[in-house]
Amino acid sequence: MELHGYFRSSASYRVRIALNLKGLEYDYHPVNLLKGEQKEPHYRSLNPQGLVPALIDSGHVLTQSLAIMEWLDEQHPQPALLPSDPLARARVRALAYNVACDIQPVQNLRVLKYIQSELGASDEQKVMWIRHWIDGGFAALETQLDGQGDIFANGDAPGLFECCLIPQIYNAERFGVALDQYPRIAKIANACAALPAFEQARPENQPDSTV
Repeated sequence: MELHGYFRSSASYRVRIALNLKGLEYDYHPVNLLKGEQKEPHYRSLNPQGLVPALIDSGHVLTQSLAIMEWLDEQHPQPALLPSDPLARARVRALAYNVACDIQPVQNLRVLKYIQSELGASDEQKVMWIRHWIDGGFAALETQLDGQGDIFANGDAPGLFECCLIPQIYNAERFGVALDQYPRIAKIANACAALPAFEQARPENQPDSTV
């Protein structure tokens, strides 16, 4: 398998975690978003959206991180990223989508560039924008997770939700969002930090890292 991604991309980060959790080996191909490599014809031929990541397996190109992770779960069922019970699956998906569909997209690099270059937002306003959407999303997640005795969102093993949550926590800490107001989220973060699959996927541990 080949994973085309960027070290700080949340979407690339979550797929790296999923691959690591399943013990799958892959070749990593950096796509430098700051240099605009995602817009070059070669990469556009893989992903016409010009977004990362793209996963290639046996000649098949997969895009969109959530679709990639569910495909991995179907092709390599163990360890599972989603529970077998339909209601539990819907709950975990809802938690994951809170992050991947509602929190993260509005702080995507292309969105941040647009609000600064086209709408004139300052660096300070950009940070305020990021913190606003993280805090709102994390507050909802904290309520959804409250009262649950399990270590992770669905039992004693991480899955789809944690793959999405940890990259978002990385961004939250990067922009000064304190986790002490979200104890349930912080508990999950601490449990994930102790697992090699999450440590190996961290941005600073990637070949293209500049941090």
